[in-house]
Amino acid sequence: MKVARLPVDPGPSGWAEILPTPDAPTPLEELTTSDWLVIGAGFAGLAATRRLSQLRPVDRITLLDAARVGEGPAGRNSGFMIDLPHDLTSDDYAGTLAADADQIADNRRAIAFAAEMAADFGLPQEAFDPAGKVNGAATAKGHRHNLDYAKHLERLGEPYDLLNAADMQDLTGTSYYEAGLFTPGSVMLQPAMFVRGVAAGLRSNRVQIHEQSPVTELTRVGRDWRASTPKGAVTAPRVILAVNGHLQSFGHLTGRLIHVHTYASMTRALSADEVQRLGGAARWHLTPADPLGTTVRRVSGVGGDRLIIRNRFTYDPSLSPRPGWEARITQDHDAAFEARFPMLAGVEMAHRWGGRLCLSRNAVQVVGEREPGLYAACCQNGLGTAKGTLAGLLAAELACGVPS
Repeated sequence: MKVARLPVDPGPSGWAEILPTPDAPTPLEELTTSDWLVIGAGFAGLAATRRLSQLRPVDRITLLDAARVGEGPAGRNSGFMIDLPHDLTSDDYAGTLAADADQIADNRRAIAFAAEMAADFGLPQEAFDPAGKVNGAATAKGHRHNLDYAKHLERLGEPYDLLNAADMQDLTGTSYYEAGLFTPGSVMLQPAMFVRGVAAGLRSNRVQIHEQSPVTELTRVGRDWRASTPKGAVTAPRVILAVNGHLQSFGHLTGRLIHVHTYASMTRALSADEVQRLGGAARWHLTPADPLGTTVRRVSGVGGDRLIIRNRFTYDPSLSPRPGWEARITQDHDAAFEARFPMLAGVEMAHRWGGRLCLSRNAVQVVGEREPGLYAACCQNGLGTAKGTLAGLLAAELACGVPS
């Protein structure tokens, strides 16, 4: 089957742009065979590759990605690896107690697996930081959301801290927020740094990673699968598709997945004077108490001190951004930045980009065997860091006959 289309990622991701230039890629440019083929080097594909390498320590594994590692969707998200329920369609981010308890256990298994990779591959804290996060309330409505969420967390037996306006200003440097709710279990990623580091740690004489190698055709050849790229092909008896919504381009679940782009902007590095004017902590991580509000992060480290704004989304069933996307988000992002940080008037946005999300109508992931020897670890429902990691390791276990 020829792959129907290749997705287009809007703009270069700031997370990747502020990192040192990576080594030159090694596209697949030959005909080769492998025991396993993983398509997609995001959170799901990297987790699947890692789990396969653990469960089948002598097998050869080939991982293909259409772009550079860290420049696709995995390197474009906000970097929140969230352990608690985060249902954006709910008034309090939560669901039923039993379902949420199961979801927390799943998310924490994924986070523990990611933590193991970060430790084994020597990633810096900036790449994988178990710092927790804040739900920031800018309005009375947002504060009520947080109070409802706090009651649900109490019923779940989960810890949290409520923050008042002074606490929020001490943390963020701005008086914009009325209140907040801190939960300690989320891990904060520099997403491009994390996935690059994991990919580097996985590479070996058994694990081959080929970037800039989009799969243009995936066909059954006897009992094997053959994946063709523009300059090569790999044949393997078992394949894991870790391509999120791009799964439809391979002919699966056509018309049953929802494709969305969300958008972010990152400032240039702040000067020492601007850092002093801003005040607050050197790093903080804020999701909006109002589910349709603005996500904000302050980071420091590689690339200097910067602020990231994320809001706005578009429905894009073509898997490509709409023409003029940058002009449309510029106004919204700049207005959100100016409202929160008036003391930083004149600070420009250095990077603007979008990232693809895939949603299902019932918020369920696509993890399973689609055809003999062909497995999916897809549809992360906007929570790609934890859900993608979970999907990848579960698909690898399923393919190896390990129950879960």
